Amino acid sequence: MSNPNSTWQPAPAGYKHVVSVSLGSSKRNAREEIEVLGQPFILERIGTDGDSSRMKELFAQLDGRVDAFGLGGADLYVVSGGKRYTFGNVRKLVEGVRKTPVLDGSGLKNTLEREAVMQLDPVLHWKTQRVLMVSAVDRFGMAEALSDVHADVVYGDVIFGLGIDYPLRSLQALRRVAGLVLPVVTKLPQDWFYPTGDKQESSVVSKGTKYYAWADVLAGDTHYVKRYAPQDLHGKTVLTQTITEPDREWMSAHGVKRLVTTTPRIGSRNFATNVMEAMFVALAGKREALSEQEYLDLIRRVDFRPQINDL
Repeated sequence: MSNPNSTWQPAPAGYKHVVSVSLGSSKRNAREEIEVLGQPFILERIGTDGDSSRMKELFAQLDGRVDAFGLGGADLYVVSGGKRYTFGNVRKLVEGVRKTPVLDGSGLKNTLEREAVMQLDPVLHWKTQRVLMVSAVDRFGMAEALSDVHADVVYGDVIFGLGIDYPLRSLQALRRVAGLVLPVVTKLPQDWFYPTGDKQESSVVSKGTKYYAWADVLAGDTHYVKRYAPQDLHGKTVLTQTITEPDREWMSAHGVKRLVTTTPRIGSRNFATNVMEAMFVALAGKREALSEQEYLDLIRRVDFRPQINDL
């Protein structure tokens, strides 16, 4: 069997190997080494530039050859009101995987990001902050945690996802909209509302510019934050997870004052939650997602904490 691409190599003996196969841009590819609780890892991210056929091919070629897969650039499911909503077209991308567990980051978002918000309270004093979550339905853990610490939050799912100037200002409102929209949205191709491939490098003029101006903190997915951002983000704090060096340069060029990441920097970048979740599952030697308590225990054992960078 040939390697799935010319640069891919199996991990050295003794290493666990995590590969995130992403619908996102191949410009963000990375391969880094890290040791966690004495276990060496290779963490790798391979983008397919929005090519779902290529994604399925990579999953098939690497199935059983790596310890855990991350699913990048797409959510397999989202959770709202205790219900799990599965994206049908995304499920089809991974239905042929038989041997290697596939993690989309959902479980870790609900634990790591919730924990990070609480840990940041002594620094950011959430009660004093106006927060814009450009999209919240894909990270309910963060959305709920921001509500719990009494931040002044606008959830922008209707503004940016549907193009309607209708800010959601409470968790209850977000849950109501999610209950109405998610059963429909999850039946549509995910790239209708989440940027993949070259779309990740482009911006969109939006009705939501005034909410960027209003906010002190911009929270959520890096691509969403960048996609709808105006040119001037002077003095803002960005709370996100996946960050590459070009992302840092973009933040600085737009005037962002402070960058806070919920995942640690590994080598030249901060990997997405799907990579980190896959790493935890491989570390635990499991074949499926861990429980919320298992994730929390590992997060605390490895002392994962949000990282604050003044730009």
